[in-house]
Amino acid sequence: MSRIVLGVAGGIAAYKSCDLLRRLTEIGYSVRVVPTAAALQFVGAPTWAALSGEPVTADPMADVHVVPHVRIGQQADLIVVAPATANILAKAAVGLADDLLTNVLLTARCPVVMVPAMHTEMWEHPATVANVATLRGRGVLVVEPAVGRLTGADSGKGRMPEAAQILEVIEQVAFGRSADAFDLRGRHVVVSAGGTREPLDPVRFLGNRSSGRQGYAVASAAAARGAAVDLVAANVELPDPAGVTVTAVSTAAELKDAVLSRAATADAVVMAAAVADFRPSAAADHKLKKGDGAPTVALEPTDDVLAALVAGKPDHQLVVGFAAETGDGQASWLEHGRDKLADKGCDLLVVNEVGKGLAFGTDDNAAVVLAADGAETEVPLGPKQALAHVVWDLVRARWASPAHPDLGAGSHH
Repeated sequence: MSRIVLGVAGGIAAYKSCDLLRRLTEIGYSVRVVPTAAALQFVGAPTWAALSGEPVTADPMADVHVVPHVRIGQQADLIVVAPATANILAKAAVGLADDLLTNVLLTARCPVVMVPAMHTEMWEHPATVANVATLRGRGVLVVEPAVGRLTGADSGKGRMPEAAQILEVIEQVAFGRSADAFDLRGRHVVVSAGGTREPLDPVRFLGNRSSGRQGYAVASAAAARGAAVDLVAANVELPDPAGVTVTAVSTAAELKDAVLSRAATADAVVMAAAVADFRPSAAADHKLKKGDGAPTVALEPTDDVLAALVAGKPDHQLVVGFAAETGDGQASWLEHGRDKLADKGCDLLVVNEVGKGLAFGTDDNAAVVLAADGAETEVPLGPKQALAHVVWDLVRARWASPAHPDLGAGSHH
């Protein structure tokens, strides 16, 4: 993917697309900006031209001898409309072509990503809801807007995600290897990420080294492929992925409640979080003082969230577990993973070796994905996004298998 069309509709968030354009060109993409006439009232054509190095116009009659209203869409590898206003969503849904951008959208045969930005009331209006459903049904990736400050003093859902988050969606689409870039559309998935913390006292806790990067990559990959994604994040200090609904939790008990409540309507659940196996039987209600001597901490097991998911899952649902393992005197890390798959009973188990700079807190990961049917898929060391897409490739293949005939056409969520 090298040629991107950046459509810009007429909203105040148009200024944020300047940063997105700069980031795209710095990476090496060739970007043609196609604004609407209203967008040019917020950011002028010289700005777009200077940042992109390409001519900029909203007029389909400009340079008519090269037929821009057809050629731009035909030659694009990806079209991103950011911001996508309620107006442009409506035009795209019914197939209007009254300016250059809407003509480009009609002629495109490449993936299309819409990044909405509007007031909450407009986003929630039945007309916009219907238009978004229509576009998603056609395979357009309409990213869920962020929650935050809007125009003026208003605040709510409808804010355009930041440029870095939109760029992540674009990169995830580029990572996708399916001929259908949005092959998870119509699916509802739940992903957990991060590491739980079990309180010892008001300031200390038992925890682990998980940064949440792998779980966030799994969630981002699913959203970039068109799924509706619920992400349950335990103590993660990363920006919320664009197009993903995030619920923050801390303890294993909180994570269990959040995951199980959202899993009831999910087609797949991916448990990428590192959940504590034990917690203090009783947390002190005051800070433990060093002068009082080393405390004796009694531990009790936490609930097994993965086992609870497997025990309560509907027939159509796939459950994917993650197992961070180390070898010991009894078995290798992979042998421990095989034992865990047999014990947990999930459909897929992603096993990776941890320790000595491996996996936790890094941008790269390597793993072996074990399947309940005995298949094993080795994923070499590479970006965590790549592993995330392998996971969804394997999930999608199992949805399409004879063992899951009811999932072949997608769910109704």
